[in-house]
Amino acid sequence: MGDLEIRAAVAEDIPAIVGMLADDPLGAQRESPDDLSPYLTALERLTADPDQRLVVAVREGRVVGTLQLTIIPGLSRRGSTRSVIEGVRVHADERGSGLGTRFIEWAIEESRRENCQLVQLTSDSTRTDAHRFYERLGFVASHVGFKLQL
Repeated sequence: MGDLEIRAAVAEDIPAIVGMLADDPLGAQRESPDDLSPYLTALERLTADPDQRLVVAVREGRVVGTLQLTIIPGLSRRGSTRSVIEGVRVHADERGSGLGTRFIEWAIEESRRENCQLVQLTSDSTRTDAHRFYERLGFVASHVGFKLQL
């Protein structure tokens, strides 16, 4: 798979990250790669929060993937801590290379290091390929998710 570095995202990575977020039919409707200022503001907030990890996968100096991992302490499940994986994207040129698996495995290991007892994620109901991918990695579609647009 070649050399792959997973590291914290920095401001210089934002154009590549937003490009990946916008590179599908759903993302094209909600992302705006021509104005990066809201993304840079969001990166500042994420970087300041110790429970957030916005990371990129870099191969040969090129950002080829991104994900956000959030650590959430809680009272339920006997006061357990959980993590949430969000915004997983792999560059179109890298899909099928094993990068997605390696990325999710990284997030699971990072969650273990944080003493999380549960890793959860959501995936849009139309992303059937992603659902198969997550199930293959051991995730179970155990809940129905709801969202309210504000």
